Amino acid sequence: MEIIHLSAECYPVAKVGGLGDVVGALPKYQNKLGHVAKVVMPAYNCKFLYENDFETVYDGWVKVASTNYQARILREKTNKLGFDIFLVHIAGLFDREGVYGHSDDTERFLAFQIAALDWIAQWQHRPDVIHVHDHHAGLVPFMVSNCYQYAHLNQVPTAEYP
Repeated sequence: MEIIHLSAECYPVAKVGGLGDVVGALPKYQNKLGHVAKVVMPAYNCKFLYENDFETVYDGWVKVASTNYQARILREKTNKLGFDIFLVHIAGLFDREGVYGHSDDTERFLAFQIAALDWIAQWQHRPDVIHVHDHHAGLVPFMVSNCYQYAHLNQVPTAEYP
């Protein structure tokens, strides 16, 4: 089973509280059980970003209100966390210190969700689970259910799982 975790935090990349601990541990254990678990989170201006090697897996644009933002998704190359971690880099929104508490947090996290879904919607396959961990990714279930460009992500799986 392929599980995509969308979250604002993941230890050791960015952690404010217990959410970061959960998102940093759960995919590791899911992979040990034989699943394919991955994490997608914003690319904050943090130590992890500068101390690790990344490759670009997606380049696109995100429109929020009347502003277009370039969105780039980076994958950490070494799988050092025990799962693939993908960082959504959106210049001007996440390239600053701190996770929360900015006056434009609504716009920042909306752009993050749109960029992540735009990327996932282009895959040749559909992940089995898109797990949203916090309200900073909370519009994803609505967008998957109600936006035509993501509708195929909401289809009932055809395969049966044991």
